[in-house]
Amino acid sequence: MTAFFSLLARLPLAVLHALGRALGWLAYWGSPSYRRRFQEHLVQARVDPKAGGAAIGAAGQMVAELPRMWLGAPVPVRWTGRERVDQALAGGRGVIFLTPHLGCFEVTARALSESFGDITVLYRPARKRWLEDIVARGRQRERMHAVPTTIGGVKSLLKALRAGQAVGLLPDQVPPDGLGVWAPFFGREAYTMTLVGRLVQQTGAAVLLIWGERLPSGCGYAVHVQPGPAEWPTDAIECATLLNAQMESLIALAPGQYLWGYSRYKAPRALG
Repeated sequence: MTAFFSLLARLPLAVLHALGRALGWLAYWGSPSYRRRFQEHLVQARVDPKAGGAAIGAAGQMVAELPRMWLGAPVPVRWTGRERVDQALAGGRGVIFLTPHLGCFEVTARALSESFGDITVLYRPARKRWLEDIVARGRQRERMHAVPTTIGGVKSLLKALRAGQAVGLLPDQVPPDGLGVWAPFFGREAYTMTLVGRLVQQTGAAVLLIWGERLPSGCGYAVHVQPGPAEWPTDAIECATLLNAQMESLIALAPGQYLWGYSRYKAPRALG
């Protein structure tokens, strides 16, 4: 399987994205439960039908571009708001980068590590052993350190922030039971991580919002950086509500590139 991924990694982005668009539609029509969840989430967020159609293909593109992100040559990247990263890192207390499942979230950590130095990213290990090996190979780079969603992983995030480095989180993932609270996300209660607020409170780190826009015709990506809240509530539910509102603001910029099929409103799994 690694050899197959390596072969895909050599393909041009335009080809991968074309294949991914077809894959997205196949998954949409091939799974009634996925299609129903996708549509429910679009209605919940009041997304324009045209953007919803684009998001079906974008979900497949997100999968198809992974071999290139993990095992392939660097991709073209342009920045907006790059100066905000310099300013935040200059504060010396570390930076927390937050991105939802919007566009190509894999490219943001890679671009940050290549341009600004060490970044530690929190990720959920793959359930399949063969895929876990590929993911580890792709996400563990010289200045990019991937840590699992465990107590040890959280300690690694704290250590990086206290060293003045960057960390990256996907806050629209459903955290394990006990590590989140219920807070509104597009008007519906979703189990939301409390980790961001705890990291800010313990380190005083700056928070930036970041996402990787997938450009048309395989032209690469635009990494957009926006300021996050200067202050975070100490109350866990208020903090999670603010966090979800920040993610909603990013998603509203490009709803056609958001992963609407993700089971965002599911009950959390047991910690273990």
